[in-house]
Amino acid sequence: MIRLGTRGSALALAQARLVAKRLPGAQPTPIATSGDRGSTADKSRFVKEIEEALLAGDVDLAVHSAKDVPAELPPGLAIVGVPERADPRDALCGADSLDALEPGAVVGTASVRRRAQLLALRPDLEVRELRGNVDTRLRRLADGDFDAIVLAAAGLERLGRSGEGLPLDGLVPAPGQGCLALEARADDTAAAEAAAALTDRDALTALTAERALVAELEATCHTPIGAHAFVHDGVLVLSAFVGLPNGSQWIRDERRGDPAAPATLGQEVAERLEAAGARDLLAEAERLHA
Repeated sequence: MIRLGTRGSALALAQARLVAKRLPGAQPTPIATSGDRGSTADKSRFVKEIEEALLAGDVDLAVHSAKDVPAELPPGLAIVGVPERADPRDALCGADSLDALEPGAVVGTASVRRRAQLLALRPDLEVRELRGNVDTRLRRLADGDFDAIVLAAAGLERLGRSGEGLPLDGLVPAPGQGCLALEARADDTAAAEAAAALTDRDALTALTAERALVAELEATCHTPIGAHAFVHDGVLVLSAFVGLPNGSQWIRDERRGDPAAPATLGQEVAERLEAAGARDLLAEAERLHA
């Protein structure tokens, strides 16, 4: 039996069950993380305890939302599989489009990246913090606390609620959004082979490019950064966004490269962003958070 380490939220369990269906005998093992207990310390808050369980041998394979996995993994662990990617885009719930929102409309999100891009596009909006699981956020929208909210399209899809949001093509998604990252001990060949059998090459290629960009920029969960890669007609395309949380300054870039060298493309785009001032924006975003 393959023990699948996962968070215990409805979305995390739905994702783990998708993996379990393709691995005979696999069983999800819910693990409470710092993020589930309310910690906002750093990006690892949703994976730390699961990674500790991996290293201790309590689970064999971790199923993460790839956007929650820091660029640097703990020694002894590796991402060994990436299944087919779901819709990577953000979704707007409660309105037909950003343009349809009235001036001063209240939009809810917990993401500093979404906040930055929403305000870059519509500085007249009032963006308020909204936390909790998908059901909690949708309930607060229904209760009238917000005029609209922004969620990940993939999360809505995996929970069978994709009809409750419309894609926001104007926003660059979070690095890894829509991807599942399967993590295992680096010396566990059995787990690696099982995960490899589920891996979609294009999803792995895209995730590798996005994570390389994040690593090069040394971005954190407090810095507004978006990255979205995809393979089209044999070419790897990578779009990126870096900005300030208030949307007042931002940089976007897009570049094409070889799908056989996704990390190289990620580094190249990061270097282009740096040349345009991305380091200064990221440092200012960190200062504002502190």
